[in-house]
Amino acid sequence: MTDSRRADIVSAIQAETGIDETMIHDLVHGFYDRVRRDDLLGPVFEAHVDDWTPHLERMCEFWSSVALMSGRYHGRPMPKHLPLPVDGRHFDRWLRLFEETARDLCPPRAADHFIERAHRIAESLELGVASAHGVILMKGERLHRPELDARSPS
Repeated sequence: MTDSRRADIVSAIQAETGIDETMIHDLVHGFYDRVRRDDLLGPVFEAHVDDWTPHLERMCEFWSSVALMSGRYHGRPMPKHLPLPVDGRHFDRWLRLFEETARDLCPPRAADHFIERAHRIAESLELGVASAHGVILMKGERLHRPELDARSPS
């Protein structure tokens, strides 16, 4: 994609949703503040994120690419998520916290834009994690990893 074409796409999405890099920064930082305090997700992240500053910068790049098509993120999220001790419960909580944060911090049109993409990301990651553990999920099925039951707060 040419730089000019990408700039046109970013401008169109910004005009339609009101999303800009400042909003992405606020959403990412607000969301991860909630994640870090969460009984289910907090321990998973604490065990795998040693330095939050570069992680948050990378997540801002990721969401810029996802929400604005900016091309700022150059990574492969799936391999990072495959070894994590997560299942459908974790993805549900991640989505709930993300939706709450987006609704609290963003105008409705922007929140809808972020949330729709978050659902696709969560579904894709859950399918990938399931497959890595030898589980093929059919449409509507969720990954359940019984070995995580003792670790998960109710």
